[in-house]
Amino acid sequence: MDADARLVLIVGASMAGLRTAENLRRAGYAGPITFLGAEPHAPYNRPPLSKELLQTEGQGHDDVAFPIRSALEENVEWVLGRAAQSLDVERQVVVDETGAEHPYRALVIATGLRPKPLPIDDHGLAGIHVLRTLDDAVALREALRPGANVVILGSGFIGCEIAATAAKAGAASVSVVSQSRIPLERALGPLLGAEVRRRHEAQGVRFFCENGLFGLVGDPGVERVILTSGVMLECDVLVVAIGSDANTEWLEGSGLDASDGVLVNGGMQAVRADGQVLENVYAVGDVARYPNPLFDEVARRVEHWNLPTETGKRAGQVLAAHIRGDDCATIVAAPFAPLPSFWSDQYDMHLLAFGLTYLADRSEVVAGDLTDECVVEYFRGDELVGVCGIGMRGAVQSYRSRFAAPVAAH
Repeated sequence: MDADARLVLIVGASMAGLRTAENLRRAGYAGPITFLGAEPHAPYNRPPLSKELLQTEGQGHDDVAFPIRSALEENVEWVLGRAAQSLDVERQVVVDETGAEHPYRALVIATGLRPKPLPIDDHGLAGIHVLRTLDDAVALREALRPGANVVILGSGFIGCEIAATAAKAGAASVSVVSQSRIPLERALGPLLGAEVRRRHEAQGVRFFCENGLFGLVGDPGVERVILTSGVMLECDVLVVAIGSDANTEWLEGSGLDASDGVLVNGGMQAVRADGQVLENVYAVGDVARYPNPLFDEVARRVEHWNLPTETGKRAGQVLAAHIRGDDCATIVAAPFAPLPSFWSDQYDMHLLAFGLTYLADRSEVVAGDLTDECVVEYFRGDELVGVCGIGMRGAVQSYRSRFAAPVAAH
């Protein structure tokens, strides 16, 4: 097979795409790779965007960029600043927003997520921000000046981390508006979520839970927000952090099952809406939807920070075998059961979790004290599905083996 016949196209210059390429090289593929990325930047690390980069003046791409390993310095083309527009799996071509065609023999979909938009009309007002990209973070950092009135719509991890950063930056007021009863309730449950709220309130952050936005006031920028409860808040900076949508619109008409991210099998190979597996099309990272036998056989998108690496490793292994012409069935049949993990820093509070805590129907503190350092276990019935700690990192790390044990049974 000549080099052109082995061309790998990775759509999404992301962590997941980069890890896939690295593992392709590690598995012996030396042929051409093309990255097609919507952002103008080479792959970079996203977690610092709501933490270090958001609060450190002067930090930019160089501070968060992933190193490009020597194996990817040759026979790799970077086409950046161009979003994919459509996919034709029969012709094996991706068309970008300029109309240019990018042929492939193997395709990796790594287009990730984008923030959900403001749920009401913004009337073209300035001062409204989201946080997903490096450019988003730089723009928001400029807005989070001492004395600003900051309103954050959404009480998930991004919303709470931004609230902590704004409070530390000397904001005149920080208000979190959320439809949830308790901040981070889905991810952390009511016990730990309530403790996170207490710690934020101790820093002056106000919460308006079971609430939403009704309207905006201002000209030319937002000056006040009106909540559905009738409360009016002063606002110089409005941050929309109400979740994300998978970037799959460009796959419309491709035949792939992209109803909530791209459905893949355990080898990260894409599945068509008719159930057919495409052995030369893969999806990785936040955009991929797959079952994890550590928990059950339900296909889910999981946005935890370690999974772009895990899915990239898996896709690189399977894709390299496919390119060599090997029978991939045995590799694909081996259980793909990565242990999801996430972490969050807010003030001096360090959260670390393993598993899928949001599957739990109950949680309990098993070590330490909620108001200090602690370990919380999460159960679905009698099954341990997650653990999260404030501090006590060693104790939380020790749970890894408890989740890994069931894999061999599948």
